[in-house]
Amino acid sequence: MIVTERFELEASFKNGLRRQKPRFGFNGFGEAIYYRTYSRKKRDGTQEHWADTVIRVVEGILSIRKNHYKQEGLTWDESRWQTFAQRMARSCFAMHWLPPGRGLWIMGTDYVYERGSAPLYNCGAVDTSDLVDSAEWAMDMLMSGVGVGFNTAWSTEARMPDKSAPRLYVIEDSKEGWIKSVRLLLESYCKNGPFYRYDYSKIRPAGSPIHGFGGTASGPGPLRELHARLENIMDRFCRGEINRTRCIADVFNAIGVCVVAGNVRRSAEIALGSPHDETFLHLKDYERFPDREEIGWMSNNSVVLEHHEDFVKLPQIAELIRHNGEPGILNLVNVQKYGRFKEEIPDRAWLTNPCGEIALESYELCNLAEIFPTRCPSDEAFKEAVEFATFYAITVSLLPTHRKETNAVVARNRRTGVSISGITDWIERIGVARMTRILRDTYKQVRAVNESLAKEAGIPVSLKVTAIKPSGTISLLAGVSPGMHFPVSRYAIRRLRVGNNQKITQFLIEAGVPHMPDAYSENTTVFEFPIRYDNPRSVDQVSAWEQFALLAMLQREWSDNMVSCTINFDREKEGGQIEHMLAMFAPVIKSASMLPRGVKEVYEQMPIEPITKEDYEKRIKRMPAIDWSRFGGSDGAGEGFCSILACNT
Repeated sequence: MIVTERFELEASFKNGLRRQKPRFGFNGFGEAIYYRTYSRKKRDGTQEHWADTVIRVVEGILSIRKNHYKQEGLTWDESRWQTFAQRMARSCFAMHWLPPGRGLWIMGTDYVYERGSAPLYNCGAVDTSDLVDSAEWAMDMLMSGVGVGFNTAWSTEARMPDKSAPRLYVIEDSKEGWIKSVRLLLESYCKNGPFYRYDYSKIRPAGSPIHGFGGTASGPGPLRELHARLENIMDRFCRGEINRTRCIADVFNAIGVCVVAGNVRRSAEIALGSPHDETFLHLKDYERFPDREEIGWMSNNSVVLEHHEDFVKLPQIAELIRHNGEPGILNLVNVQKYGRFKEEIPDRAWLTNPCGEIALESYELCNLAEIFPTRCPSDEAFKEAVEFATFYAITVSLLPTHRKETNAVVARNRRTGVSISGITDWIERIGVARMTRILRDTYKQVRAVNESLAKEAGIPVSLKVTAIKPSGTISLLAGVSPGMHFPVSRYAIRRLRVGNNQKITQFLIEAGVPHMPDAYSENTTVFEFPIRYDNPRSVDQVSAWEQFALLAMLQREWSDNMVSCTINFDREKEGGQIEHMLAMFAPVIKSASMLPRGVKEVYEQMPIEPITKEDYEKRIKRMPAIDWSRFGGSDGAGEGFCSILACNT
């Protein structure tokens, strides 16, 4: 047990909070997302409702801080922290701020208390100079729900192992067992280790419950497929059929696909490469590399700009982006020199997380928290939300992970990412000029709170503290636009895909929510919810130039880490201007990705489908009132924050 101390909110306060009715976003869609994804079974077997989740999160984060104070011999004032925790819980309940999806699902559970903080983190990255060590770490973190970035630095040799007399390895039915089997396989090629064949008999069958982390088991199928893929990748590399860049990307993408198939959690990757590496630039050209189509989707791909000659490649990069939206860009010069733009904060980071809001060193993790200004009814409520989000993010770093190499870099940097969502909604409400001044002042508040909390806990002040994350399901709970993005449409149908084996599926069917079988996936049901954004402007009404300008402003005034954004552009009208956009904005930002709109793709059961105001009003009248007090028996989907879907929301 790592966390031995516990903090508890007063019983009378908890009872009062449970009597309040939460205000979820988007006419009940946010509430359905909450119950599908984040509501867990309590210790007594009953289902968490929103107040219970808030209580678990607040008691969990205060327990981590209390445990640290007690272990370090620091003064713990129970009365002071009880008052603070109650204020924090009220603000969280009202969704003025929220922890990341990882924290909302697993903070305050025995799993965290016993095994450490890894599953609480959103972001991770690893240098691949040692392919075996980095692949093992990446699989470990991906299986904990952490999104992982990786580069293409591996340069050592590999050799074909002797397969004539393989040893047998019986894989233990655990996360550690899966990871060790992958390490042994790669060691046989890269570290002169013996070659193994695998016994999967101990792995529990598909559909069995996963105790501790939640969800149901996939059975050994995804791991068998991973072993076959990795062996094929390494054999082809040893025979000279694929080059080093392909080998690294294929190994990491194959691991990522296994984790997604083998667990209920979504995870994501980003591959970082040189703009001069032709193989890297075309990793998602499946006409050139058809064998990558099954795994290449697993990562976003970005080029790293760190030398003058790298920026000369912008015209070629622009042409690739115009075609399919990749690669993204990472300006390493600005990452390592600046916090907010023109504010020098030297940083050793040379990698990034999948969604591009946090630059990281190898083996580093970063925790995020999110503020929703348009949910705050007053300036005072907004300032409190900033305080609580900052408290949450830095306090997670007090709890070590299960990996020594990660603990060393996290303890040194204490990097956090206090983020803001609903930015474009906020602009419509108060205007850009006023928002800019508020961001400038609020950044100072985050810094001050972070410094005070760090000094009190006896740890270094965080190297960097703010970011703009893409958001995803968390912004849906609050009912705001995600991160800095404009909504796809002011009025839309949001579709929720749920496996038929999940408790919530039959519950929503019986409640009368419009639904149909998934056209693309067996044993899955699609539910339809009409939603309305407060923002009158949809992304197709906003030029790519304006989106870039907003990105640059947020990098200048708010984010000392990075700003996650996907710049949407009209391929016909703006495709020819991408080179000019990159030339003007790449020098003053840290990261960006782009996505062509072109001709709108329409297919059956799209996740979000624009509709008219009239259609919205008809649909909203037909939506049933859902009595969630009757729902039970679910432990949530445990969906990771960091995912390919979230990065492109």
